[in-house]
Amino acid sequence: MSIAEELLDRGMITAEQFAEAMTLHKSEGLRVDRALVKLGCLSEDALLRIMSEQLSIPMVDLSKVSVDVEILKNLPAKLVYRKRLVPVSQHNGSLTVATSDPFDLYAFDELRLLTGLEIRPVLASEDDISKIIKANYGVGGDTIDEMMMSTDDLEVIKDSNGDTEDLLEMAQEASVIKLVNEIFLEALNERASDIHIEPYEKDLKIRYRIDGVLHDASVPPQIRRFQAAIISRIKIMASLNIAEKRLPQDGRIKLQAGGRQIDIRVSVIPMLFGEGIVMRLLDKANVLFTLPQLGMDETTFGTFKELIDRPHGIILVTGPTGSGKTTTLYAALQAIVSPEIKVLTVEDPVEYNLEGVNQIQVHPKINMTFAAGLRAILRHDPDVVMIGEIRDSETAEAAIQASLTGHLVLSTLHTNDACSAATRLLDMGIEPFLVSSTLMAAMAQRLVRTICSECKEAYKADRENLPADFTPPDDLKLYRGAGCRKCRGTGYHGRTGVYEMMLVNEPIRQLIMARRTAGEIVREARKIGLRLLREDGWDKVRHGITTPEEVTRNTSFA
Repeated sequence: MSIAEELLDRGMITAEQFAEAMTLHKSEGLRVDRALVKLGCLSEDALLRIMSEQLSIPMVDLSKVSVDVEILKNLPAKLVYRKRLVPVSQHNGSLTVATSDPFDLYAFDELRLLTGLEIRPVLASEDDISKIIKANYGVGGDTIDEMMMSTDDLEVIKDSNGDTEDLLEMAQEASVIKLVNEIFLEALNERASDIHIEPYEKDLKIRYRIDGVLHDASVPPQIRRFQAAIISRIKIMASLNIAEKRLPQDGRIKLQAGGRQIDIRVSVIPMLFGEGIVMRLLDKANVLFTLPQLGMDETTFGTFKELIDRPHGIILVTGPTGSGKTTTLYAALQAIVSPEIKVLTVEDPVEYNLEGVNQIQVHPKINMTFAAGLRAILRHDPDVVMIGEIRDSETAEAAIQASLTGHLVLSTLHTNDACSAATRLLDMGIEPFLVSSTLMAAMAQRLVRTICSECKEAYKADRENLPADFTPPDDLKLYRGAGCRKCRGTGYHGRTGVYEMMLVNEPIRQLIMARRTAGEIVREARKIGLRLLREDGWDKVRHGITTPEEVTRNTSFA
């Protein structure tokens, strides 16, 4: 009985699903069992279990197996990548090999001829096999192998003068294109927000920022030899000048990956040992959050929702770069957009397209600044205006005037806490009476990593090792991630926000009018219930959302 018939006999698939898989088998040449997995009728794990029973081949969990790295490294990368085989152990003249396709007998024969050993297959998921291969051979290891075969054609260019044509040819080699694509795809698979390509004297390092923390990407050591080709390929994709290596350049790349549209902001900066590149990945499908998804507590959420429904005034979201300010503003706009109101934004750049919102891109080179854009859009009769960032006094004055003329203005500001927002506007030269009469609230925020749901476990904390300002539960029961495949062993998966909301009441207006310090404003705001970033973080620790280490890493002790 075939595997597919066994599945049908056990009632694990329906006759209709079997027929659909047969159609795919005939049209694409896929084996019926593989077609069932592709159609979503069956999980790969369920298929492997049936194969294990039918073929008497044991299953292994590669995350719990110590893979023999030396054997793995002695095998050609091309064979390992092409056949998706991972040698697990060698014993008494036999080699145990993990595979997700036990029917590929040619692969076992090839391996037997290559090693002179008897091959004993075990079953493992394709995802686990890929992770082991990438961890040991690096991203694009097979492509690097191919490129190493033809190093005469792909020499690293030492000097940029007069070599533009060679660089262009190198960057358009099929193997270089494939390698760069694999770097992008790996970043997307790992949920990276940024890719850092950093040249050093004897190394080219690639790092991915995942959940706000940088992680080294597994890349083959030989990748350093193709630094010029990789950087030139990225510059071509971003429509940058590949011959210019002395000045910083900025560009954008648009990619389509698995039905997802990815917008990539590229920054190239000349460094001591070549050009360094940082790329911000903006996945239009995954980043638009609604207000309830941001992680605000019930009180902050209710207050913020009430503020954005007001007809006029200024609401500022503050925090450093990468703290999720723009995401919060987009969520706010999505909450209030409707056919009855007109919403206009001025952004640099426009990161995501919002349905029902008129968005304008800033172009400083032609004097289309935040301030100029804001003054122009006020003639378009908006009800709500969003300014990407208040960077200077001109933009701040335009925002103040927009608020005074009856518009709700949302914007961001770079300050470390909520109460510093008012003093920052004063430092920009805005008159105190204008700030006090228009600023309704400022909300500071940070992003903390959340505990992985797959490996979350409770533990009893040691009170002595906890931060002095943290009050744990009476039973000292806290949570952490043990580390698993889903979270790459970090114990964290995803992020949530911690928030600090300062409402401007009459006493705070008086302090602003008197140009008092941020510290004095904090003390006054505490009287009406201001909860600091760190305190919101501790609340999330007690609720098992994040860990004390994450809160101390992202917030300071007041």
